[in-house]
Amino acid sequence: MPLVVTGPTSTSLARSLASELKAEVVPVESKTFPDGESYLRFERDLRGEEVIIVQSSFPAQNRSLIELFLMLDSAKDLGAERAVAVVPYFAYARQDKRFRSGEGISVNTIVKLIEASGADAFLTVDVHTPEIMKLFHIPAINSTAMPSIGKYLAALNLKKPHVIAPDEGATYLAESVARVLKADHSFFRKHRDKASGVPKTELREIDVEDRDAVIVDDIISTGGTVVNVVKMLKDEGVNDIYVACTHPLLLGEAKLRILSAGVKKILGTDSVASDVSEVPIAPVLAESLRKLL
Repeated sequence: MPLVVTGPTSTSLARSLASELKAEVVPVESKTFPDGESYLRFERDLRGEEVIIVQSSFPAQNRSLIELFLMLDSAKDLGAERAVAVVPYFAYARQDKRFRSGEGISVNTIVKLIEASGADAFLTVDVHTPEIMKLFHIPAINSTAMPSIGKYLAALNLKKPHVIAPDEGATYLAESVARVLKADHSFFRKHRDKASGVPKTELREIDVEDRDAVIVDDIISTGGTVVNVVKMLKDEGVNDIYVACTHPLLLGEAKLRILSAGVKKILGTDSVASDVSEVPIAPVLAESLRKLL
């Protein structure tokens, strides 16, 4: 039976996952030195064991990733037989290509560092660009929380729901939720300025009059795109609007901005710890881990 290591960013999630797997929990002592460097110590002997290190890499993502590398490398150095990195929110996955001349492809670097640190397998959830999973030379799985989000929404008794992706790239996410809800789905068109990163959303013909709408995405960061879509849906006579995502980063005043725009509820998973993280992903992670173990 593998051991589940509680990374500093994901202690509660790791314990839930251990419960799903009926596995032993390995706590990690962690602290930050006065100069900002990280200190980590496993509170159990790992020699000869298979370990599952759970460490979501939401902000501060640089620290989260350094902690992940330290845990992977230390686990193997301390004699762990196999180390599986479970990173529900995978930072830097959005920088998957060179958008402007001279840019680094950040996700390439992070993948190399995960492998170099000793990971024997990798698991994430609803990664921003699924194609990046091909960068790994170790077994790697991208799970999805969308069916779980769909089941949660189904219990809310929505009125003729229409599931909407804020851009074409997220259409497959909306389709997955719509399948559970037995609802229609569609997408908006979005263009992002390569230098500023500011998104511009264009309205498509969508039938939402007197219906509830669910805006679905993998990540909600600043909420700018969501607010744009909400305003357009309001103009089309929508009833109630719900926003659902796997990774609720909700930076700064994002939550307030979205609710102030007229959204009835924001819903996320516990891949990122927040006050909207109502959908547990431990069952999803456990199902995928059984394929890797």
